[in-house]
Amino acid sequence: MKRAVSEHVLLHFHPDWPYRNTTVLDGMVSSGRYVSQFETGTSNGGLTAHPGGDRWNWESRLFDGRYDSAPASARPVYGAIDLGNDYGSAPRFGSAFLRLRHEVSHRATYCYPDSVFEPDGVVGMDGVSTLIDQMRSDDLDPLDRYVEAHVHGGVVFATDVEAIVLDPCYRGTAVQSAAELLSEVTFHRGFRVETAALDPRYRGAQYSELAASLAGELTPELLGIAARSQAHTSQSLKKVWHLLARYGRRD
Repeated sequence: MKRAVSEHVLLHFHPDWPYRNTTVLDGMVSSGRYVSQFETGTSNGGLTAHPGGDRWNWESRLFDGRYDSAPASARPVYGAIDLGNDYGSAPRFGSAFLRLRHEVSHRATYCYPDSVFEPDGVVGMDGVSTLIDQMRSDDLDPLDRYVEAHVHGGVVFATDVEAIVLDPCYRGTAVQSAAELLSEVTFHRGFRVETAALDPRYRGAQYSELAASLAGELTPELLGIAARSQAHTSQSLKKVWHLLARYGRRD
């Protein structure tokens, strides 16, 4: 289901994946903040948030060295501009997302394509429509169709978050209860896929086979259970999530 493009920034995450000795969402409840990879040491993309790493280098280039000597807590957090999709704008990074308050968008910067591809630079809110036009003119995989956002100045749930949007598989679970401690909670239409029907050419046969070994019908909740079991590498499960995010939408 499509809505109008808005000026909200969305921050995607996997609520029940492991984080230190707890889960990502429970870590958010404990801190009251959404923190960057430089603080967490975890990522749903590459693990390069350290001096000399790719993320450190591209932040230094994109932000003119602004954060080179800054503490990890001062680093920006990454999301995407809201494009009006019920599932969020960048579901490759997680089944759940935070919808930030409108005013946060005006202290964010934006780029296209993703900063991993070393775009020319960043723009403010007034340049976002041009980036959206560029994105829509490209022939992109559905998981790559987003305009990246960098929220500067931190994200505190009490002041910056308008809602947490969860997959309906978490309705009535501990995940919903934890999310309600932080913000209003709503639900999108849900990711769900029959794993026997997955295309082995997308991300690789080993990952479609891993998906089938986890469940006949895969949901984010079942993938979270697999992640917490620590029986599989996080990078392997990330590829399985891409399969679910790509083929498991209800639209």
